[in-house]
Amino acid sequence: MWTNASNKHRRYFRWFKKWIVEGFTFKQLAEQSGHSVATIRRIVDYWLSQQPPLGYEAFRDCNNAIADGTFIHKRRGLFAVMNAVQHTLVHGAFNISESPRDLRLFFQLLAQKGMSLKYATVDGNTSLAFALQLQWPTIVLQRCLVHIQRQGLQWCRRYPKRSDARALRPLFIQVTKIHTAVERDNFLKRLSAWERNYGATIASAPERGKVFSDLKRARSMLLSALPNMFRYLENPAIAKSTNAMEGYYARLKQRYRQHRGLSPRRRDTYFQWYMALCKR
Repeated sequence: MWTNASNKHRRYFRWFKKWIVEGFTFKQLAEQSGHSVATIRRIVDYWLSQQPPLGYEAFRDCNNAIADGTFIHKRRGLFAVMNAVQHTLVHGAFNISESPRDLRLFFQLLAQKGMSLKYATVDGNTSLAFALQLQWPTIVLQRCLVHIQRQGLQWCRRYPKRSDARALRPLFIQVTKIHTAVERDNFLKRLSAWERNYGATIASAPERGKVFSDLKRARSMLLSALPNMFRYLENPAIAKSTNAMEGYYARLKQRYRQHRGLSPRRRDTYFQWYMALCKR
């Protein structure tokens, strides 16, 4: 049994796991294990030629998710779904764009494996919202408040000179500080007052400057996001931001940078193994 090839590969798997999860180099793993650098390289090459197992139990147990993607190369990258309650990764895919076709195929696979989403926290990508609603028509979507705040403050500028932008900026600052229905109602009253004072003028103004165009975008984004901004107040289990997913991607990219130079084929397998071994 000790000399059996499959058992040997399983014994060596722990060094491959350290290479994936902790980002150790071949030389560091050779010093820890007592094996040569060439042996460590063969261990990594062997497991990168295998596909990680896919556990379908996580698909069936998740009905409240955070869905978000990140760019790796140009306009393609990773897209994943995380359990919004446990903050554990359910499934992810590499070399995918956030286009309607790719997202539709991604969610079709999840549905085939038993996932039935009731709630999802998303950013402002309309293709993502459309794909989710196409696969699960009754799903409740929650817009990420951090994305709304970050983009709104950017469009309003840090030190706005226009009076309408100066009045709108405090509303974006308040977005992530709403924890109760009373605070939500007060926010909506302030927004309604701002809309009465400035909304019609902004909508009908012929001005085309960059500053004014950004202000129009900020207003449009806030009004369109409003129906799905406060779902988390109705159900505390719903995540009000995609921060957990963003943090996961930050850790993944940090580990990936330690192994940069992987071929495109092995890059795909690397991300699959990372998402299989690192659920948080």
